[in-house]
Amino acid sequence: MYSIGSREAVAAFDVDAQKCFTPLCRDELPVPEGHQIAEELNHQAQLAGVRVGSKDAHPANAVWVATEEHPQLTPVTGHKNVDLRWNRHAVPGTTGFELVDGLPDVTGYDYFVWKGVETDIHPYGACFHDLEERLSTGVIEFLKNKGVTTVLVGGLAFDFCVKTTALQLQQAGFQVYVNRAATRGLAESSVADAVVEMEAAGIILIESSSDLTIADAVSDVCAI
Repeated sequence: MYSIGSREAVAAFDVDAQKCFTPLCRDELPVPEGHQIAEELNHQAQLAGVRVGSKDAHPANAVWVATEEHPQLTPVTGHKNVDLRWNRHAVPGTTGFELVDGLPDVTGYDYFVWKGVETDIHPYGACFHDLEERLSTGVIEFLKNKGVTTVLVGGLAFDFCVKTTALQLQQAGFQVYVNRAATRGLAESSVADAVVEMEAAGIILIESSSDLTIADAVSDVCAI
C-alpha cells in the first residue's frame, strides 16, 4: 500500500484513452482489452483533486500514415518530429477519436490536451507537442500551478503514450504512479521494456488504485 498524501496534491491523468486504441476499431491501433479501462480510470480519479486528459488528434493525410509500400512500424525519414509509420488513427470526427465509453466528456476534465494535429508531427507523450520535447502542451505548468506533486497515470497504450507521458512527468519533478489496471499494452516485449525503463526512472507501478491510500481517507477513518 502506498500513501500518496492529500487529494488536493494528486492528479489523475487519462492518456489517450480513445476507441482507436481498442478492439472497437480494428483497422486503427487496437490494443487488447483497451476498451476495458474506463472503470479503473474513474476509480483512480476519485483519489485525485485534479483530473487531466489527452487525445491524439491526427489529420487523415499525415505523413506517417502506413501504406502497402511503407507498412506500419517502418521508419519515416525527412521529418524530425516523426519516427515511425502507423495505421491511420484518431482522426477527429471518427469513432476512433472518441474517448472509451464510461469516461467523462472532455469538458468534464480540469485540463485537456489534443496532440499530433500537424501532418508532420507525431508525439507520444502528452506533455510536449514535439519529439524533441521543446514545445510544451501546458499540462506540466497547469499541474504545478495547482500544487500537484503526485500524478496517477493510465490510458493507452502502456508501452507507448502512457510510458512517454509518465517519463515526462517524472522528469518534470512529479512522483508518478502508473496504474496497470487502468492501462493496456500493445505487445508483451515492448511492455516488458517499458516496465524496466519506467522503474529505472523512479516511476512506481501499481496493480490497481486499491494499492493507494490518500491522507484524506486516513483522516476520515480516524474520525469515525
